[in-house]
Amino acid sequence: MKLAQSPMTYHQFGDIHFALKRDDQLHPQFSGNKARKLAWLLDTTLPSDITTLIGYGSVQANSLYSLAALAKLKGWQLEYYVARIPQWLTASPTGNYRAALALGARIIVTETQPAEYIENVRRPDQQCLCVPEGGRSQWAQYGVEQLARELLTQISPSVRQNTIVALPSGTGTTALYLHKALASHDIQVVTCPCVGGEAYLVKQFQSLGEKSHPHILTLDNKHHFGKLDKQDYKIWQSLFTATQVEFDLLYDPMMWRCLMDWLPNQSRTSLVYIHQGGVLGNESMLPRYQRKFG
Repeated sequence: MKLAQSPMTYHQFGDIHFALKRDDQLHPQFSGNKARKLAWLLDTTLPSDITTLIGYGSVQANSLYSLAALAKLKGWQLEYYVARIPQWLTASPTGNYRAALALGARIIVTETQPAEYIENVRRPDQQCLCVPEGGRSQWAQYGVEQLARELLTQISPSVRQNTIVALPSGTGTTALYLHKALASHDIQVVTCPCVGGEAYLVKQFQSLGEKSHPHILTLDNKHHFGKLDKQDYKIWQSLFTATQVEFDLLYDPMMWRCLMDWLPNQSRTSLVYIHQGGVLGNESMLPRYQRKFG
């Protein structure tokens, strides 16, 4: 399996003409930035004694589904640790949680923070492979460099100095390594901090040992990760109407809100947007939005 060579399509959203890197079309079970982050694990020969894949994070994280698919493919057992599972979700599984269960994932609620529980209670041995939350690891650079190489074949050399590549950030791993790969080609990478604030995102960048970082955009008002936001919902609906492409409801709307404020004042005018995949998560988020906002 090669998680690479996604197509580029071209669209207009309001006054913004942009190219869309369709990483949502890489693979039904591996899409968006998670596909790029996990590419190394798929392409590398790993120790034959590994039997268990261990991860942690939100019960509806895109990474849960991708890790479950990886474990199924490799013949491993996925143990995924979470702080809580809402009762309604246990009663009626949906989204990434539902799909991961169908692939055989063991989703375990911990009494302490999942990362601490894994280290102090689970104590993985040599038969375990542990993946940091959101795939924030140096081995993610492998797949992101492949993404950069694809972009360089799809962006004409004559317009590279005029090009902005945009994508939202959770841990910021993909944006960081994409910036590292494209900076020498004079292509600017911009991102926004969806999970925490700018300081949180910079700290994530620094934890990976990189001193040069992508440009960070922020909103004027505080944005709460995972909380239903009417502006996010409206821009998500507008994006679909304009492009007939479904975007992720959790990350993409904030990035587009930032871009719409920031782009009109920039001298670079050629935009490439990296689709984040993760649309399976909309299965659980969209009904919540519809109940609240119609």
